[in-house]
Amino acid sequence: MLKPVVDLLFPKVCYACLNLLNDNEDTICVNCRHDLPVTNFHFDNEDAVKKVLYGRAKIENGTALFRFEKKGLVQQLIHGLKYKGYETIGFLLGNWLGGELKGLDNYKSIDVVIPVPLHKNKLKKRGYNQVAKFGQQIAKALDADYRDDVLIKVTNNTSQTIKNRFARWNNTDELFAIKNPEPLENKHVLLVDDLITTGATLEACITVLNHAKNIKISIATMAIA
Repeated sequence: MLKPVVDLLFPKVCYACLNLLNDNEDTICVNCRHDLPVTNFHFDNEDAVKKVLYGRAKIENGTALFRFEKKGLVQQLIHGLKYKGYETIGFLLGNWLGGELKGLDNYKSIDVVIPVPLHKNKLKKRGYNQVAKFGQQIAKALDADYRDDVLIKVTNNTSQTIKNRFARWNNTDELFAIKNPEPLENKHVLLVDDLITTGATLEACITVLNHAKNIKISIATMAIA
């Protein structure tokens, strides 16, 4: 009797369309799963992520699970994950992408998965890094280590979303630092984030990670704008 009462008081909704979920649905409804704009970059050997970073940062491989569209389902999901505490979204998307990457030769050599970090003040305020569960599930699928203690954010800059492209590039100077590069030496690292737009944040992280000797870096994000 308890479950029907709980469902009545706290109905489960799809985090993409906000409609009620059926009993056999979880986090995202079946309709939205079919409507989400998947990229298939990693299956099609599409270099869209590499092109964003071309001439600025060298990466081995790059992929994004979805295409980001203004006011679309993916924006709704990322907003819920970042600002409403819906961490199960990160868990779901990590399982989704990790399940696809584990069968691909380009990603079988991944040794370590690292999330783009939050500044300690923002982490304390939000209570979690929105890409943590995403990265953890990908690491689990790839049988790789998950490390969130190596790359740190040292400047608590204002929101990147309201800045133009030029300002974003300038605003990433010395934002990040590497605490201990030794665990990354001679490793293939997968750097994960929620969204790639101009690539400025990922570029800044890659620049710092390259202080580790003989490191290889690949990229995986939830979405690409």
